[in-house]
Amino acid sequence: MGGYENGDSPAAAAWEGGVILGVDGGTTSTVCVCLPAAMPPPEAPGSVAVLSRAIAGCSNRNSVGENAALETLEQVMMQALTMANTDRSAVVAVCLSVSGVNHPSDQQRMLDWICNLFPRNAKFYVENDAVAALASGTMGKLHGCVLIAGTGSIAYGVTEDGKVARAAGAGPVLGDWGSGYGIAAQALTAVIKSHDGRGPQTNLTRDIIRKLEISSPDELIGWAYADPSWARIAALVPVVVSAAEDGDKVANTILHDAVQELAESVVAVVRRLTLCGEDGKDQFPLVLVGGVLEGNKKWDISGEVIKCISKVFPGVCPIRPEVSMRTDIRCYEVYLISHCNSLEIEHSEALDSLEYLRGFFAEGLSDSWHTSCVYLVVSQVIRVG
Repeated sequence: MGGYENGDSPAAAAWEGGVILGVDGGTTSTVCVCLPAAMPPPEAPGSVAVLSRAIAGCSNRNSVGENAALETLEQVMMQALTMANTDRSAVVAVCLSVSGVNHPSDQQRMLDWICNLFPRNAKFYVENDAVAALASGTMGKLHGCVLIAGTGSIAYGVTEDGKVARAAGAGPVLGDWGSGYGIAAQALTAVIKSHDGRGPQTNLTRDIIRKLEISSPDELIGWAYADPSWARIAALVPVVVSAAEDGDKVANTILHDAVQELAESVVAVVRRLTLCGEDGKDQFPLVLVGGVLEGNKKWDISGEVIKCISKVFPGVCPIRPEVSMRTDIRCYEVYLISHCNSLEIEHSEALDSLEYLRGFFAEGLSDSWHTSCVYLVVSQVIRVG
């Protein structure tokens, strides 16, 4: 890593009032958005001043190791600052929303690390990426449940009074079988079993061999262990979905099992937090995030998950955050939070302003940046008051 130290300022901040960094770190990719901390409300829709957006690889320490994860986080933040024609001396707040941050000790270790990269008076927030994902669907309010199913999977919930619970999210070794990795790993196993004569014939054999451009299932062993990164394995999920859509029984069984795993994770969280009320019928928001849950497939995984959950909790209210309609609101929420943190406006005034901005952008604006991490900054202020 770069070895930055506090006080080392190669250039004056290019943006008066400084900048804020929002980082959404996942197992597949990591996104950093840089925004000005002092940003007046727009005179017209569509004038959001997003300074830069940088993308890097995996920042989940459980997948690539802690050193590699920190290197990725530093790389993406410094790249965003460079693209915005500024430097780390201008940073007034950083929000890290990163998969693999599962325990207070993980948070503290990351806070200790990031404090050495930026000015001492900057403010830092570190959470699991599930927190930001939940906030991205509830307009910044931390209440309800979120289900993430991408390369990895996790169900995470928060009550009105701040109690939290989670299920799954423990990585492939401990059985995240509803995740993209889990689905793809089971498909690869099915191909090997079929090839050995230990399992039924499946079109997954043909489809995966074609996808990987290999000649035989025997070559899967070398392919799988040459680079066993979670994201590389999970990239085979579309092959499994296509096979299931074409009627392959093995692929359909794998997807149905994944649906059950994901639904059971949500049910476990909702029950532990009583989000559904004492009678199990109260409404609660369920935010759905991640590539596995995208609803544009004939084999609708998220739809099947909702059906399973609805049988247990009829009050579930599924939410799929739409980037195109909420991006500009996210950007201005960051502006408000930066002012809250510097005590320039009261918390109640910030919430009033957020309501104004939601109305201002209600019709939806340009498709722009993926910035669910920005909502985490908002949620921090709403939570601490």
